[in-house]
Amino acid sequence: MPERTHTRAYINQRFPAASRALAALLAGGALLTGCVVGPKYAKPPVDTPPAYKESQDWKVAQPSDAVIKGKWWEMFNDPQLNALEEKVNVSNQNIAAAAAAFFAAREQVKEARAQLFPTVTASPSITNSRNPAGTNSAGASSSTKTSTITTVSTLPVDASWQPDLWGRVRNTIAAAAFGAQASAADLENTRLTIESEVAVDYFDLRGQDSLKQLLDSTVIAFQESLDLTKALYETGIDSDESVAQAETQLEATQALDTNLGILRSQYEHAIATLTGQPASTFSIPIQPLNATPPPVPAGVPSDLLERRPDIAAAERSMAQANSQIGIATAAFYPNVTLTGGLGFSSTSFASWFTWPSRFWSVGASASETLFDAGLRRATVQQFRAQFDETVADYRQTVLTGFQQVEDNLAALRILEQEIKQQDTAVTSAQRALTLATDRYRLGIDPYLNVITAQTTLLSNEQTATSLRTQQMAAAVQLVEALGGGWNASQLPTKASMIAKP
Repeated sequence: MPERTHTRAYINQRFPAASRALAALLAGGALLTGCVVGPKYAKPPVDTPPAYKESQDWKVAQPSDAVIKGKWWEMFNDPQLNALEEKVNVSNQNIAAAAAAFFAAREQVKEARAQLFPTVTASPSITNSRNPAGTNSAGASSSTKTSTITTVSTLPVDASWQPDLWGRVRNTIAAAAFGAQASAADLENTRLTIESEVAVDYFDLRGQDSLKQLLDSTVIAFQESLDLTKALYETGIDSDESVAQAETQLEATQALDTNLGILRSQYEHAIATLTGQPASTFSIPIQPLNATPPPVPAGVPSDLLERRPDIAAAERSMAQANSQIGIATAAFYPNVTLTGGLGFSSTSFASWFTWPSRFWSVGASASETLFDAGLRRATVQQFRAQFDETVADYRQTVLTGFQQVEDNLAALRILEQEIKQQDTAVTSAQRALTLATDRYRLGIDPYLNVITAQTTLLSNEQTATSLRTQQMAAAVQLVEALGGGWNASQLPTKASMIAKP
């Protein structure tokens, strides 16, 4: 600080007139930077229902769990899922790309802010020149019989500044800040989407494991039925036709059991990619689905406007579009540029910083477009139309959010009832199979009745397993529709984006 003060004092001493003139121009520009043209931003209203229609008769979370926490997947109490979700935020490449996009947008805020300050340049130079004999440095005739060599040393420092008279720069900063906030919300939306996709794929994979367990046990049961049929055939009680039917049923079920490996592998590979790992080196141990959806705190619809990152991104995009109207409006007003320069120039380096070697200049200029064939007006109207587009996008995003919450609330409520009904159907099918098997053993009914009962039971058990998998996926998608554990208050502020890291 003392060195800077000494330098300023030296300049004021050596360039008193320049200092006074430049100070007057800077003060005048500073007084004129208070006006900001363009519309003032206000968040447009949206229709918000007082409550979710489909939340009736659905599980209500306890008061202590009224808000979804940040690591929302922990409510499912699955250590394997927790470990996978932790890898997502570290290794997923889509999240990394979205984070890089946010960092770039954050730097654009600093770029825009730099326009508030003067641009200062220095271009020191040393030039040597040789003059022919009989001429001086200006090229005029001289009595000198020998050539001369002239050295000119120059140290100019130039400054220029455009005062932000109409708020163009401040609107540019605001637009960049709003854009960076929208990018931050996009990053969180990408993160939430991938986290929920991992959870859905994980429960789908566990559903395949449950189906595998079911079909493995069914193959064993069908093998036992085949053995029984062969025994009855060998004793002359049954026919070879029944043996063929039992073999067909067993082989078809074995093929179906084998086919499950395709979809399970695809789910496993998808989870590997989402967690940033090569599919060739990634595997998840087989474990049947054994989970029920936890109570999810849905809250009220108005909360959704602050909890969903895609809604926050759409709202910040509106604010950005509004600032761009102000930038375009500022083009109707004149621009003022303040310039100043000072320095030293001498033919001798030893006398570079002497009083006679000084030079300075201070000036101001203004420019105003007198005719542009409607260009500025059309530009303003363009940005107004783009703002209206962002308003429509925002409202549509809100409507879509409400729809997704209602869809998954309805799915969970209806699936809960359907699973109870399906479990009853499985119990009835099991009872029918027991009766059909007993009657077949006694020779009362043909083996075809057993096959029919076995097929009915298997079909109902498959449906029950699929419904439970669908229920877990709906629970994850409800959490995603509610915004996960995110809140708009977590968006970075303009001050934090301008601050040095």
